[in-house]
Amino acid sequence: MQSYTIGQAARLLGVSPDTARRWADAGRITTHRDEGGRRLVDGRDLAAFSVELARSDGVDEEPPHTSVRNAFPGIVTAIKLGDVAAQVEIQAGPHRLVSLLTREAVEELGLEVGMEATARVKSTNVHVDRV
Repeated sequence: MQSYTIGQAARLLGVSPDTARRWADAGRITTHRDEGGRRLVDGRDLAAFSVELARSDGVDEEPPHTSVRNAFPGIVTAIKLGDVAAQVEIQAGPHRLVSLLTREAVEELGLEVGMEATARVKSTNVHVDRV
């Protein structure tokens, strides 16, 4: 399972690294240390926390402003696979995006819950890029 540093987790949650550290210190985000002593967040834990955070409307800071309005970096929070089609949910800060794509595309990208991904929106289509 993929793990994220506090800085990576903060970027995916749309908050500053200081806010993510405070949440970890307060026990809101479960962390563990790697061999080098860096604080890491398990991908599945981060996915669950990002959904909880979006539902609670508890973002402490404004998300950063960007001119790239159609790219939503986030974390995969759910995947539903059918025989041919698939549904992928991405939590990008306070935004929940859902994309319908082929099962083959999900398998080729190797998408899993807890994995970092970027949803790209053009007109009425959402494309998912594996990071």
